[in-house]
Amino acid sequence: MDERLKVFDEKMTKTFNNLLSEFGSIRAGRANPHVLDRIMVDYYGTPTPIQQVGNVNVPEPRMIQIQPWDSSMLKAITKAIQTSDLGINPTNDGKVIRLVFPELTEERRKDLVKEVKKKGEGAKVAVRNIRRDANDAFKKLKGTEVSEDTIKELETAAQKLTDKYIKDIDAAVEEKSKEIMTV
Repeated sequence: MDERLKVFDEKMTKTFNNLLSEFGSIRAGRANPHVLDRIMVDYYGTPTPIQQVGNVNVPEPRMIQIQPWDSSMLKAITKAIQTSDLGINPTNDGKVIRLVFPELTEERRKDLVKEVKKKGEGAKVAVRNIRRDANDAFKKLKGTEVSEDTIKELETAAQKLTDKYIKDIDAAVEEKSKEIMTV
């Protein structure tokens, strides 16, 4: 792959990986520890991810259990979860925090699928913007030692990359939508 094209391929890869991590934080029926990825806990004055202050596991399909390494962190973790946009009230028995995920309603599932599609569209727009930036960069090569044929080849390669990532995004959206709608 041409060095000039590699930069844009890396940007598209980052966009796709970012979309996948966003999908990981959308809960679909069963408990997924990744819903906690964006929640930060105040750990002695430093915002710290929950996974770094305790063990996070899934003992049952619809439950996440958090066992802090330092029991003084129970209140801080509970508070961080309550103030997040998770919409789940944690229970705390003095040693362990449990998050029980309710069964999703049909309406909530459809809303989540809409959200997934919206995020997918956003990622596709980002990929197309990267292609536009690539084409602009290639057009600026006109008049230099780079031939017009090479510029055309670069633009064609950028379009192929774009098509590949758009297809990957569509597949990821389809897979996540199916996962959400599976009861």
